[in-house]
Amino acid sequence: MVYRAYEHLLFKEVARSDVPEHIAVIMDGNRRYANRVGKLANYGHVRGASVTEKVIEWSYEVGVKQLTVYAFSTENFNRSADEKQKLFELIGLKFDELCQDERTHKRKINIRAIGDLQKLPSGLRCSIKEAERCTANYDQFYLNIAIAYGGRQDIIQAVRKIAEKIDEGQLDPEDITESTIADHLYPVAGDPVPNVDLIIRTGGDERVSNFLPWQTCGNECATYFCAPFWPEFRKIDFLRSIRIYQERLIEKELAILKRNAIFLRTLEKRDAEMPHSYPVNRIRVV
Repeated sequence: MVYRAYEHLLFKEVARSDVPEHIAVIMDGNRRYANRVGKLANYGHVRGASVTEKVIEWSYEVGVKQLTVYAFSTENFNRSADEKQKLFELIGLKFDELCQDERTHKRKINIRAIGDLQKLPSGLRCSIKEAERCTANYDQFYLNIAIAYGGRQDIIQAVRKIAEKIDEGQLDPEDITESTIADHLYPVAGDPVPNVDLIIRTGGDERVSNFLPWQTCGNECATYFCAPFWPEFRKIDFLRSIRIYQERLIEKELAILKRNAIFLRTLEKRDAEMPHSYPVNRIRVV
């Protein structure tokens, strides 16, 4: 009862202020959680997948427009064949469930996978393709699932596509801007993943692990590192992360107001110290 009361209070608190439009989540700690409770790694992944479903629900509920979750990195290919197989089967199952879930269609959730999908098993690619197909026309909430994804790899593939366009005469190097690069990042088809406002990482590590470097570093997004392993991540942890984002916005606004006040005082001081012996030209507006 105490937890529910605090959760309700926290939700009302964050709902009174602006919420981040785009949240990115590094879902860390599934394997360590499984090891702690004496289970195999797949147990942690299954428990973690259920938490991911809840975070999608919470994000939609609080008014977030885009959610990007780090499901499988390029470094994860170094894991054992058995763990990868079970993980790919689980991810494929979740894509199928999302596609069939009536909440997906009622809420008009657009599902997109970002990453080098050609590295994935054909069955998983089919599940991804179907989920993207059946939600392609939705635009109320975007769920981006980073799979076989690496931030540097993303930038490299964008540079290659831009180089091809230059080589084919479709693009002038002088016309390349930040927007040009952003437009060529994942996903390959459709609108690119926008700048991130808040990045969350569970599991206790304070690093971003090559996740959306262009969209996070360039935007100076807020970060929230927390100790719980991903299967233990609760709604109050999620709401606290949004509160951190809101507190940072307030700090930014106060800093701007402080700078403006200092600037105005400086101008007033200079104006008071300047001699007024020069004639003042007056302009009459008719």
